[in-house]
This record gives sequence, C-alpha cells and structure tokens, in this order.
Amino acid sequence: MNWEQISGRWKQWTGKAKQKWGKLTDDDLTVIAGKRDELAGLLQERYGYAKEQAEKEIDEFVRELKL
Repeated sequence: MNWEQISGRWKQWTGKAKQKWGKLTDDDLTVIAGKRDELAGLLQERYGYAKEQAEKEIDEFVRELKL
C-alpha cells in the first residue's frame, strides 16, 4: 500500500491512526485529511519526534495497514 491509497481512503484509516497515535485528536485527523506532511508535523509536535522518526513511524503505519 502506498500513501496515495491511504490518502484517498483517509476516513477509513483514521481509527487505526488514532490507535497508533493516541495523542492525536479526531480534529487533528480531520485537519490532516490524509496529508502525509501534516501528519509528520503533528507527530513531531505532539510526540517530540525528529523529522526522521516521524517519517519512520508513518512508514511503519503504512506497512501495518491492509487493503
């Protein structure tokens, strides 16, 4: 699965995202609207991740999802 597929079905994946990153609110996930850069920025802000760590977390999330 790639990010384009996730972005296109973002509403389906918000529950999984919230399970993985509990510090993100429903409003955060709505604002992100499937935008990878915005998700990375919020992970950096809420979890104190470096950019590389945020990207690693997102890549892991993508690998865990199934179509």
